[in-house]
Amino acid sequence: MILKLFIAFSSLISISYGQISVVDFCVADYTVANGPAGYSCKNASKVTTNDFIFSGLDVKGNTSNLFKVAVNGASDLTLPGLNGLGLSLFRLDIDVGGVVPIHTHRVSEVIIVMEGTIIAGFIGSDNTAYFKTLNKGDVMVFPQALLHFQVNVGNTPALAFVSLNSPNPGFQFISASLFGNNLPSSIVEKITLIDEDQVKKLKSIFGGTN
Repeated sequence: MILKLFIAFSSLISISYGQISVVDFCVADYTVANGPAGYSCKNASKVTTNDFIFSGLDVKGNTSNLFKVAVNGASDLTLPGLNGLGLSLFRLDIDVGGVVPIHTHRVSEVIIVMEGTIIAGFIGSDNTAYFKTLNKGDVMVFPQALLHFQVNVGNTPALAFVSLNSPNPGFQFISASLFGNNLPSSIVEKITLIDEDQVKKLKSIFGGTN
């Protein structure tokens, strides 16, 4: 029941703040390259009900990774019917001790905790941190573009759902961006104040070069 209300609420937010469309829908045409305004519309005669359905949010994702977290959900890349509707929905599975590392995206986010206990928070542009321990049924908002995170601080795996007001939010994880690139380690050292040996160690973890 909570999840149904959350999805309905997220849909209303998207409708309220989105532009009024002159067509019923614009199902993504994956045969054409994606552009700044999203995908081109699939020929309406070829649209089917399956274009509006995503399955799998009832299945736990694979959390056997560095951060012990799995993100699975419906965006315009996985659910073509979302194209142009200003909405996406994701499932977060966070194992004990797991974390959704600090990241950003160009749109706002709403999270609802379904199971477990997490600390969630964001950092304002004045460097003030806003964070809180969230339990089952708690909802928190992350304003657009601000750095934010979630950490499982409980003794059991945590489950949450997040909704964002874009079909393509543009996630950027800070650690991966800093240490998964091809910038010379000496430059990364200067812009982060982290010594070069540590930079190289982190690059080896996140797949960076130079």
